[in-house]
Amino acid sequence: MSQADTPVAGDTSKVLLGASLVWVAVIAYASSNSIVSLLADIGREHPVMGRNAITLCNLLFLGSLISLVPMVFMFHKDWTRENISKLSRKDWGILTVSAVLSSAITPILFFIALDYTTVTNVVLIGRIEPPLFLLATLVFLKERLDPWAFAAGLIALCGAITMIALKGGGAAFTLGKGEIATVFATLSFIASTLVSRVGLKGIPLGIFSIYRTVLGLIIYYFLAIYLYGAMHFQDLFSSIVLKWVWVYAIIVIIIGQFSWNLGLKYARSGDVSLATSFSPLAALTIAMLLLGEDPGPGLIPGGLIILCAIGVGQYGRIRQNRAAAASAASEPEVIETDDALEHEGRINFKGT
Repeated sequence: MSQADTPVAGDTSKVLLGASLVWVAVIAYASSNSIVSLLADIGREHPVMGRNAITLCNLLFLGSLISLVPMVFMFHKDWTRENISKLSRKDWGILTVSAVLSSAITPILFFIALDYTTVTNVVLIGRIEPPLFLLATLVFLKERLDPWAFAAGLIALCGAITMIALKGGGAAFTLGKGEIATVFATLSFIASTLVSRVGLKGIPLGIFSIYRTVLGLIIYYFLAIYLYGAMHFQDLFSSIVLKWVWVYAIIVIIIGQFSWNLGLKYARSGDVSLATSFSPLAALTIAMLLLGEDPGPGLIPGGLIILCAIGVGQYGRIRQNRAAAASAASEPEVIETDDALEHEGRINFKGT
């Protein structure tokens, strides 16, 4: 980060509020995969004319639609004629590519993964993202590789591998459709973030967020129709879907999104980094509580390794901030679009 991580005295209460909201958002987002799986199970137990109406596609479509409400509330001021007129054709092109990858392809791959494997496996395999993302920024964007962050990512990945290897003596894990879909979903998210960081500097976060959600929603709808048939969304507005989608919408979308956006506005980058580092452990814990999933005997050793990774990452961040503070005056840090995307990567799929 280019600015110091210390707030001015008058902003202390806002910083504490921001940090608290980020933790709330991380927990809400960490619960998204478990809530989706739990609601899909409810749909199987209460079929509509023999069909499970609470499909992953229905949840994603309605959830994304509902997510536009808090987005418009938070970001409507960014949609001014002046801001829009500043965007070039290249900007709109990059916005479109990012929307396709992040709001259509990535979520559908994650939902396919949840159809074929456990939430635990999705979370653990998703740990390939941090080190791969840092390598990708080095290779494609020529950014300096942060050795501490890279080491933390590798250590966390070792923790995930430990959990997988010790799960039922290794016999319980197979590289099936769900695991492969998780890998491709992670690669899709990395690609979308790289595209965004290359071309979206200076574009208001509100324009970026709302545009990618709306366009992604449209593309996702037609992609699902193409893949699954014209009748795929026939139960979208059935009573059981409208009843249970609000559990998903209130916890993951409204609480999660509102807390995340306000948290990014007021929290220090270090507080956001610390909170998001705990996302995989929070997701595993929630999967155990809500779904009864058992990570196996690798939970404790793997969890301890991931905690070590968090410690290494935070130590590196503190060293970096001290170096920055030596050459810059202390002032509140503003989290821009590319920084927000980097933080989003640590919490993996957010449910929309």
